[in-house]
Parts: sequence; C-alpha cells; structure tokens
Amino acid sequence: MKFEKLFQRGKIGNLDIKNRIVMTSMVPPMGNVNGELTDEYIRYYEERAKGGTGLIITGAASIDDETGRGGVSHSVKVTQKIHQLPMEKLARVLHKYDTKVFMQLVHPGKETHSIFNDGKAPVAPSAIMSRYGEMTHALTVEEIKAIVKKFVNGAVLVKAAGVDGVEIHGAHGYLLNEFMTPLFNKREDEYGGSFENRMRFITEVYQGIRQAVGEHYPVGVRISGDEFIEGGNTTEDGVKIAKYMEELGVDWINVTVGVQETSHFNREPASFQQGWKKNVAKSIKAAVKVPVIAVNTIKKPDFAESMLQEGVCDFIGLARGQLADPFWANKAKSGNEDEIRTCISCLVCFEELASGRLMKCSVNPKMGREAEFDHLNKNGNNQPVAVVGGGPGGMEAAVVLAKRGFDVTLFEKNEQLGGQLNYANKPPLKEKITWLMEGMIAQVKKAGVKVKLNTEATLEELKALNPVGVFVCCGSDPIRPGVIEGIFNDNVYTVPEVLSGKKVLDGKDVVVIGSGLAGLETAVYLGDKGCTLSIVEMKDAIGEGIFATVLQDVLRELEPYSPKMYPKHKLSKVTKEGVEVIDEKGEVVAIKAGAVLLAMGVKPRKEVVEMVQSNFDNVVLVGDSIKDGRIIDATRDGCTKAWVFEV
Repeated sequence: MKFEKLFQRGKIGNLDIKNRIVMTSMVPPMGNVNGELTDEYIRYYEERAKGGTGLIITGAASIDDETGRGGVSHSVKVTQKIHQLPMEKLARVLHKYDTKVFMQLVHPGKETHSIFNDGKAPVAPSAIMSRYGEMTHALTVEEIKAIVKKFVNGAVLVKAAGVDGVEIHGAHGYLLNEFMTPLFNKREDEYGGSFENRMRFITEVYQGIRQAVGEHYPVGVRISGDEFIEGGNTTEDGVKIAKYMEELGVDWINVTVGVQETSHFNREPASFQQGWKKNVAKSIKAAVKVPVIAVNTIKKPDFAESMLQEGVCDFIGLARGQLADPFWANKAKSGNEDEIRTCISCLVCFEELASGRLMKCSVNPKMGREAEFDHLNKNGNNQPVAVVGGGPGGMEAAVVLAKRGFDVTLFEKNEQLGGQLNYANKPPLKEKITWLMEGMIAQVKKAGVKVKLNTEATLEELKALNPVGVFVCCGSDPIRPGVIEGIFNDNVYTVPEVLSGKKVLDGKDVVVIGSGLAGLETAVYLGDKGCTLSIVEMKDAIGEGIFATVLQDVLRELEPYSPKMYPKHKLSKVTKEGVEVIDEKGEVVAIKAGAVLLAMGVKPRKEVVEMVQSNFDNVVLVGDSIKDGRIIDATRDGCTKAWVFEV
C-alpha cells in the first residue's frame, strides 16, 4: 500500500482504530435549541465515517447550562439526560463503518458573551477582560468544584450513550486552558501561581471523570502545545503539560497550538504551509509514551504519511480537510488521491460561524447539507447538456450532471480548465488553489465529461449538440469604468492580464486601484516581482469586508514591500505619469506610477448570457454569470443547480 503508516491500525487505550486518520474537533452549529444532536449533525459525521475516517472527535460539547454556552449558535451540550439518546444514535451510525467516535467536552470560559448565558458574565480564573469587551467573573473555589462535577456528569452521559471515549478540551484559550496558562491565570490561591496549582483544575476534572467512567474507558486531553503569545505557555511548557497529563493517566494527548488571541495559528489562513508547526507535536511525542494526535495544516495524504514516518505523531489530525472532502481517507487508500478536493485554507468555514450562520465550505457545497444531497436523481438518460465555461462553477456543474447520466460537453475558451483559479494560484504561497484545481479537473475526467479546450462556445457549436439544457458558467470580465479619463491608456492593466503573465510589470512603480482580496493578493505578487506599490481604496479602510484573519494574513505578506496605502481615495483620472485620486476632503492627490492595476471587481459576460438565452429554452446561469462572487458562490451554484436540473 502506498501510504503504509497512514492505513496501519492503531490503538488508543484498549480501543482499536482502523487507521491513523482522525477527524479532530470543529464545531458544526447543528444542535437544536436544547443542545441536542440533530439528524443533520449525525448525517454530517456519518459522511466522514463513510469516507473512511478511523476516529472522529466531535465538535466541542458544553458541559454547563449556566455559563458554558459558547459563542456559536446551536452548539451541542451534554448536561442532561435528554442529550444521551441522540449521542447513542450518533455512535450507532458511525460504528456501522467501523469508525470510532469520541465526544469532546468543553467550557468556554471567557470565550463567550453574557447574551448567550442569560445575562451571566463569562467566567475565568481571574477578573480579566474578555475579547468581547466584558469583564469576566473570577471563579470561586466552590464554583470550580461545581464545574468539575459538570465535566464528570457530561462524561457519564457520553459513556452511557455508547460513545467510545471523551476528550477534555484543555486548549485554545477555553476555561481549562485559561487556568493552565500564566497568561490568564493571575490567582494566588491553590488554583494559581505554580505549575502544579495551575494544573489543579484540569487534574480534578480528569480524576473525577476517570473515577466515574472506570479504568478502561478512553479519556484523553487536547492541549495547546505552544500558545505563541508573550506570557503564555511555550513548547517547553507544552512538553511539561503533556508529561504531567500522561502521569495522571490520560489515554492520549491531542496536540494543537494557540489561544483565541493567536487563533490564526490553529485556524491557519492560506499562507501557512503544511507541517509548519510540526516541531511542537514532535517535541511532545518524544517526551511521552501515550499516543499523540496532532494537527499540522495537513492537506495531502503523502504529507500526512511523512508526518507519521518522521515520528511527529501517532495519529494524523484532519479537520478542515474533511470538511472539504469527506472521502479524503478512502480516496487516499484506493490510490485516487489526485481526486481529493483540497481545503484551500480560505477560512470561509470560520467566517460563516463568526457571522452566526451555518458552517459552509468553499470547495464542498454539500458540507452541512448531507441529508439534503443524500439522493442523486440519475435520470439523465444520456441526453446532451452543454456547460459553457470551465471554472469552478462549470466544473462542479459538469461533474454533477455527468453523475446524473447526462451526456455533458464542457466548453472552455482557454487552454486549461480552472477559470479564475488559474490566476488566483499565481501569488506566493497559493499552491493550495493549484491543488484544488487539479483535484476538480481529475473529477471532471473521471466523470466522463467531454471537455473542449481552446473552444469558444459559439452558437454554431452549441446548436450542433442539440442540448436539452445549457449551463452558462462563463465567468466574468474585469470592470474598467469608461467614465474615468485615461482608463484605456496603455499603462492600465487588469488582474487577469498580470497574473496570467500576458503583461509583465516586474520592477515597476505600480498603483493598485481596489483593495479587495484580488487587489491585495496581486499586490503581493507584484511586490515579489520587485515592484514599488501604492494601493488606492475608495472605502474607509483597506481590505474592508475581508474576513479579519485573512486580511491580517495578506497584510502581513505585503508588509515587506512597504506599500503606500490610500484609503478614502477615489480614482478620478489616469495620466501618463500615474493617477489622480480624490481624497475625503475633495482634494486632488497625484500618485506617480509607471503602471496602473485595476482591481475594481468584475462584471458578468452579458453578451454570452444573452446569446444563449435568446437561442435556447432551458438555460441555467451559474456563479459570476449572474453576479460577482467567490469560489464558494461558484461551486454551490454549480452543484445545487445541476442537482435539481430537469428537462
């Protein structure tokens, strides 16, 4: 077998695991108003079990009804008997696939808001300000003891439900971690100060659970092996914590990093490379004998295998990768790893959670909607369907239609499928976009789609097919406002022209008009090519509307190039020497530049849409053919519309 270590059986305590792939905890907001697991929650995890995962550790479940409700709406709880039966169903469903399941138990501590807890202030080791701007309540000793009992109660319910084990969440700046780190624990009693005192709370939680569930029931802990913040625990401290927990008797240690203030280290944006934090887990594994599960920004099976071969960990932690492709494990095992739909670290999943919406995935439109997409109506009967445009929306639609039994012909005017992914992968550290594109192209080929590259979908080409339907996924063109003087000058360029390599601006002074993600990432690309940069934005702030972690990441990438930033400035004129912009006071500001890059958004290719709509009856518009959107909009549109398409 190609991935020998990855698909080797393993043991955690007395529990046999069929492979070394673990879906680590990531909260799906699919509980009901009482905090019970819903059928959607169970179906979501069933898809990952069906996909070959050896062990699933569920999204963190709260153990406290009073102060323990986190900031994610519709999260689950394990506080009462009513929570037991749905957990039993979850275990029963996952066990069909020989997949084991652990329930993760958590108290959010300061990482919540009083509005989620009936007006009660967030609790913490000490009276400190929460990130949400609320003063926390410092827990008394009696309150600590009460929360210990609630952790124990949760574990008892989990065991009674037939779930295979419980994981105590002692990481990411939640309550137990807050006690463990000197960053937040300023207490002077028996729960603060020395290492042993700071570990006392989690010690009592573990010992209470162990006494209640028995010697042989699997109980483990998740820790932040390094908090990556001044005043917090370092890797050396992480090793000390791991050894201490092993001596207590835990059955495994799940290694992650960071607290909420450094969450970009455990919810990494696109620039972070696979395995960048492996030395944290490797140091801990070298110090303990119990199995170590570790997350390491893993996207590819060959890299996962290398982590096991190198001795970084005993089990591979994979969360977002399994949102993107629930069949990651089976595809790797069967030798079809080229078809894996790779997570691109875009953080849409966390952006949606932070906005109080259902968790979504840019590259997997069925994520969180598994029950809705449970049955594919295979009634195509080899009828011809045309798909115009081979970007992510077009590829997604073509694959779904082909699986439904339609005879699909995909027209792509360029020499390669991928659409704007062929530009998005050009800035530094964007190889994950290439991996996504390669995976989607492999799926197109496997589905049997007829692909016509370098072929414009003319009326004659389309009529020759006599299609029962035409999907218009032709994408968009860059906006170039004709009302602006000089906008068509020879020194004006668009993002696709530059990232495709058709226009080379290396070493030039470039003014970028627009600070959306396309503009900022292209600016990074140009900075890497030796360009001097100015960035103009008419809105109040650079990158307004971009998810904070993503914006922080791209600005960090831009920092070495020291770009001049011009928020609240509107382009009024392009000259041979650069541009003239209007500032917020209405005054004209001249910016000298040898080249002007337009990143002002895109517009649908109306001429293609109108041509198809005026000649065919059954026309479906997808993605940018309707309005400017992101990858998530294209893939969801392509999938959902192809799923329900009727002749």
